Amino acid sequence: MRPGLFWLGRMRKFHIGIAGCGPAGLSAALFLHRSGHRVTLVDQLDAPQPIGSGLVLQPTGVAVLAALGLEKEIRALGVEIEAMLGRAYPSRRRVLDVRYDWARPGRHGLAVHRAAIFNVLFDAIAREGIEIITSATVSGVREETDRRPRLETAEGALVGPFDFVVDALGSRSNLRQQVWPRHKMRDLPFGALWASLETNGGEAVAGFSGSTLEQVYHRSNKMVGVLPIGKITPTSSSYTAFFYSLKQDDFAAWQAGGLDVWKETALTLWPDLQKLLSLIAEPEQLVFARYGHHTLMTPHKGRVVSIGDAAHATSPQLGQGVNMALLDAYALGQAFGAAAEPEQAFKAYARARRFHLRFYQAASHFFTPVYQSDSRLLPFMRDWLFAPATKLPLVPKFLGHIAGGTFVPPGINLP
Repeated sequence: MRPGLFWLGRMRKFHIGIAGCGPAGLSAALFLHRSGHRVTLVDQLDAPQPIGSGLVLQPTGVAVLAALGLEKEIRALGVEIEAMLGRAYPSRRRVLDVRYDWARPGRHGLAVHRAAIFNVLFDAIAREGIEIITSATVSGVREETDRRPRLETAEGALVGPFDFVVDALGSRSNLRQQVWPRHKMRDLPFGALWASLETNGGEAVAGFSGSTLEQVYHRSNKMVGVLPIGKITPTSSSYTAFFYSLKQDDFAAWQAGGLDVWKETALTLWPDLQKLLSLIAEPEQLVFARYGHHTLMTPHKGRVVSIGDAAHATSPQLGQGVNMALLDAYALGQAFGAAAEPEQAFKAYARARRFHLRFYQAASHFFTPVYQSDSRLLPFMRDWLFAPATKLPLVPKFLGHIAGGTFVPPGINLP
């Protein structure tokens, strides 16, 4: 008898409420549904949709999608990324050079539009007939006398009851604030302006690599980046993500200053952006992303379990956010494939994610001010000490594993 069939024979089936239809919530819904559980997704929008620009699926994230049988679909939309390169302004000296194949020959990241990963996951949800309740802004959770939780909505409705609830509402989760009222997220001083530009391999990106995340830094208080992110659907044009770091406190001044003034600053840092920036005609094409840092050391309490940014959030500096969320969903699905009670599964999920998660949260906490801060010492050390050190023996392999999300075993078989 196959081990999976043995467990299915004795495993209890639960009705699970998942708050949030981002990558964490959608992938968790698929894993739990395929384990035989009844799943209900709850989302605030009239129709669930992606939010944000581009991202890099590390080998860990691709492996999770492969476990869901969705690797072929996402690879058809994404762009294979071989390296991350950064240059200092004004010297143009290369101060960041990290390549995925340093960890293992043939390894790479996969840059995708957020809409692409959303579409791939959401199409799978639709194919499997998983229930989705829309136009429901989850504001809290309420346990009745039978201890079965219901999701409260800002619209005044109660959704449920459920055997337990998964919080996948992201870093500003109302559920986390209710269930862990003393836990606070630290707002990071720097955010970023993001745009997804329809370039389709044309003149606007002719001077940029089609397989590299490229960045330019002015000390650590200005950072500009360009990343090819592929297609949203198999028949769409291809896109390029553009981002520009900006302090949260400076966003209002940026809005008041106008696009032309800002473009002049960006072009001073990186003149090659001229044609790409010409595609930005309205401020509305740029979305300002705000970041915070927090980690729930125990991501479950009572009948609520937290995954993704709701459980742990940080800056995007190491490019691990969506990958950590996908790994959470995988670990939660695995835990419920081998546990008879929610509490057992919650503990197994927390154990499975503990070391990998804490390493990358700590690494992000360390690296973020090196690239996004007002410090003058840290960028000096980065450019004149850290960058030369990357050529020392074993350091490139170490960096390749950090970038790929595999320096600490992620708990999933990699392709």
